[in-house]
This record gives sequence, C-alpha cells and structure tokens, in this order.
Amino acid sequence: MPFRFLTSGESHGPALTTIVEGLPSGCPIEIQKINAELRLRQQGYGRSNRMKIEKDEVRILSGIQNQKTIGAPITFQITNKDHENFLKLPKRKLSAPRPGHADLAGTLKYQHSDIRNTLERASARETAIRTAVGALCQNFLETFGISFLSTVTQIGKIKTPPLKDLWKYKNKIEASSMLVPHPTLEKKFISEIKKHQKQRETVGGCFQVRVKGVPLGLGSYSQWDLRLDGRLSQALMSIPAIKGVEIGTGFLAASLTGSECHDEIFYNGKNKQKFGFFRKTNHHGGIEGGISTGEEIILTCAMKPLPTVPRKKLKTVDIYSHEKAKSFSQRTDSCAVPAASIVAKNMAAIEITRAFLEKFGGDSLKEIQKNYKNYLSLKLK
Repeated sequence: MPFRFLTSGESHGPALTTIVEGLPSGCPIEIQKINAELRLRQQGYGRSNRMKIEKDEVRILSGIQNQKTIGAPITFQITNKDHENFLKLPKRKLSAPRPGHADLAGTLKYQHSDIRNTLERASARETAIRTAVGALCQNFLETFGISFLSTVTQIGKIKTPPLKDLWKYKNKIEASSMLVPHPTLEKKFISEIKKHQKQRETVGGCFQVRVKGVPLGLGSYSQWDLRLDGRLSQALMSIPAIKGVEIGTGFLAASLTGSECHDEIFYNGKNKQKFGFFRKTNHHGGIEGGISTGEEIILTCAMKPLPTVPRKKLKTVDIYSHEKAKSFSQRTDSCAVPAASIVAKNMAAIEITRAFLEKFGGDSLKEIQKNYKNYLSLKLK
C-alpha cells in the first residue's frame, strides 16, 4: 500500500484530523515525541494569543496499539480549544477579501457566499495536524538512523552568521524560542520582531531544514514527479506564506562556475549508506538528478510577512458591491518563522518517508529492515 495521508478540519472547527495509510506494522511510536513537535510549532516570539489558548496534543483514534503501528490506517485528532470561543462570537458575513490570503481566489472558485468559508480551511492552523503526521514519520525514520533539524536563519533583514556544524547545537536550537543556536542571535531576532510590532507591522524571514542519515538512492530520475528535490520543494511550498525554496546553495549556484558548484566524488569504502563514496562539499544539498546522494539534505525556505497587517488595513474591493473597502483585521501572528520551520521539518519527514517506503517497502518493520540491509550490502559487478 502506498504511503499517503489526508487532513480535515477548519481553523475554528471542533478539531483537526488526519488519516495516514501505508506505514508498516511494528513501528515503535512515542506519543510524547509527536506532542513535543506540536509544542515546538506553537513557540516563537511573535505568535498570536491563540497559542495561549491552544494546547496541541494528539489523540490517537486508530492504527496504534501498545505504542506500535499495526499496519492499519492511523487516525489522529487535535482538538481546537478556541472553537468554543468562536461559537460565542456574533456571526456576520465577510465580504472584503484580504490581500495576501486565499480569500478572493478561494471564494470565487468555490462560489462561497461568505469569505469565512475560505479562510477557515485555508488557515495555517491546518499545519498543526500535518506536523503530527511528520512527527509520526520521524518516529519511523529514526529506526534507520535518519535525523531532522530546523533552525531560523533570518528575521526581516537580520541574518545569522554561517555555522559549520549545526547538529552539535541541536539541543540549544530546540530550547530557543527563535530556534537559533546562540542567545545573542535570539535577542537580535526578538528585537527585530519588537521593532515591527511597535510599528504594528508583520515580518517574515528564512529558515533551514537539515536531514542526515538519508541513504543514497531515494527518489528517481526516471519520471519528473519522482524526483526527490521536486517532491520536497512541493511539500515545503505547500506551507502557507512560503514563497521560495532552495536546495543546497540554491540561487547562489547561479553565480558560481561549474568547478566551484559541483561536489567532487571520493571513495574510502567506509560509509555503507553511500556505498563508500563521499563528497568534501555539499553544494547540491544531498540530491543529484532527483536522487539522494547520501550526503546531508539541506533545504532553505523564504517566508513572506503575514498578510494581516494591524497598522494599515490594506485596500481591497467588496465582492458584492464592488466598492472600495479596507481588509478586515483579526488576531494574527506578527512573526511565525520559527513555527513554519517546524512544519517544514515535518513535511520533509513525510516526503522522505514516502520515498523511503517506495524504495524499501513492506508490510512490517522487520521486512523493511531486511530490505534496507540487503540494499546496503549490494556491490557493483
């Protein structure tokens, strides 16, 4: 059975849900690790007061018994605690679409009579349940030594200096409200957000997702939609407010010469995940020709400022009267870059799980482990 999942639920509906199919039986699942990822998604300076209301935790409805998968569809649910508050609010039709949201295009596409029908599902609140699915996938991939890390690299115009080995800072990064390795960086980022908050503005930024332990050979060059880089890019671009994805050096590669850009190949016979081959550079971010090379996968994303701007209600047009209007303002984050980086890390875990199961798939964890071991023992003749 191919790995797949669907999510459902609205921002202020009773709950968010997902059904996940295709994970093999026998995978150990630590619910506390899934909830830990959900907590990471809720943190970060600049989040709205809604994060004080919601205490995201997964409720398992099917597919897991005694902390192990049973090979059946897995159902998760996250309760929206703000739902009760929403029911008490006066109901009025929204007819002034907000620039930067799905309001106009979604409402016209589905012929809704109220913009709220669009914004409730288009909301980034849906990424909470996707994060839970990604955390489930991280649980599975940990069995094969595959690890994930995300860190914020830019807020507004403030950038982090390059660091050689981010993995040794993993604990510090995840303990930081801004997902950065040093307190000085955290202070600079918070100061930048505060500056924009005083101006009643929102601010965007960039973050990076890193994955190590991925074996050579995930993805394929044989068809366009099987290329791992394309699949990861689509997964990350599906996160609300993400406007750019780079792999490895990304756009910098356009200014390099061929001899500067490409990762030369060496051999020492030691690393089984790469059949003994290795690179001294990683400009391609662990993917060549749509296939993982066994090197660290490096993904960088750019996030736009969130479009609900308290300072200035942006110009728009009423969908019924066609008269000039001002976009309505509601509770919003002033910055959600750290949260988006956690969602992106888990979306990457979903796509790598999908590619991993395509390569080594079976109905049970033991069968997959055997397939994986056999693959790593292969030699060219």
